[in-house]
Amino acid sequence: MNTLPPDSAGAPAPAPRSSAGKWLGYLLLCGLLAAGAGWWLHHQGAAAATKSAASARGEMPPVPVVAGVVAQKDVPLFLDGLGTVQAFNTVTVRARVDGQVVKVAFSEGQDVKVDDELAQIDPAPYRAVLAQAQAKQGQDEAQLANARTDLNRYRELLAKEGVTQQVFDTQKSLVNQLEAAVKSDQALVDSANVQLAYTTIRSPIDGRTGIRLVDSGNIVRATDATGLVVITQLHPISVIFTLREASLGKIQKQLLASPELTVLALGGDNAELLGEGKLAVIDNQIDITTGTIKLKATFPNTDLRLWPGQFVNARLRLSVRQASAVVPASTVQRGPEGSAFVFVIKDDQTVEIRPVKVAQIEQGEALIDEGLRPGEHVVVDGQYKLQKGSRVKATDAAAAGTASPAPGPKKAKP
Repeated sequence: MNTLPPDSAGAPAPAPRSSAGKWLGYLLLCGLLAAGAGWWLHHQGAAAATKSAASARGEMPPVPVVAGVVAQKDVPLFLDGLGTVQAFNTVTVRARVDGQVVKVAFSEGQDVKVDDELAQIDPAPYRAVLAQAQAKQGQDEAQLANARTDLNRYRELLAKEGVTQQVFDTQKSLVNQLEAAVKSDQALVDSANVQLAYTTIRSPIDGRTGIRLVDSGNIVRATDATGLVVITQLHPISVIFTLREASLGKIQKQLLASPELTVLALGGDNAELLGEGKLAVIDNQIDITTGTIKLKATFPNTDLRLWPGQFVNARLRLSVRQASAVVPASTVQRGPEGSAFVFVIKDDQTVEIRPVKVAQIEQGEALIDEGLRPGEHVVVDGQYKLQKGSRVKATDAAAAGTASPAPGPKKAKP
């Protein structure tokens, strides 16, 4: 019969070891959570204290802005005006004699040269007039030759007293009369030749023909108000434009330094360059009703981008400003009185309000005469949040670089 040890009789069985390990893990987890909560509360309290201290001192968080650098470049100075394209030469071709048009020798829109045949008027009547004048001239020349022979004979007889002085003088007067008649006949022949030549109508200039105004078979007269066709010279071509009278002094001053001034012709959107020419003439008087002065520029127009009657934006380039300070146009702000200023970013990342003098704003860029130096940092965008002394932070690193120039007008392809 088996027996148990005395001290083990009736004693409870020991708890399993796995149950004690779980309780220990729970205790450790609770300790970690309590420590984390305490750290978070401490950090939030410190941040709130820092924010409260900053607010108490009147400091604001940095304002996000777009920053740029004042660039240095050569900038052309322009005077802008509205212009109209005009043909360099325009001719309405008309008949110079009366008659029936028997041939039209040109096509509408054709390029013609000087003396190219355009039309033919029936020449038969004028050939008849020429033949009549030539016949009369031949008759008078024959009479003149006979009168001269008699005069020579009378001269010999007068020396021998075969004729009187009166007879000799009468014969001499007849010779003079017939010489004058022959000269008159020659003039009539020349006139008839001219009238006959006018029956062939030729181009007086190089240019392009327009729409035909008279068809073959019609009767035309020299007194007709309507011509046969209008010819315009397209290259070179002219642009007439106006500027304010206050610009006259600047133009005259620049002409003393440079006899040739460049003029650009742009489309209505100011983006497409239609041609580049030279200033040809300044009108000799100012229009007192509008206070403007007219100017004329000549363009080669080899690509025929300019057309008579076309409206263009004319830009007279006065000069080129060398190594000038340039910023994007959005950098310049206007004060209540209209004065221009910019926000300049200092080394401590705060801004100051700097008054500036703007020479011109062109293609999205402002040319600064006074107030900025190349290399300075300025606020390009986000100024509405700023005031003097505000702390800023550039939001875009690319925007904080040198401001790139705005694209200029595009040259049109022929």
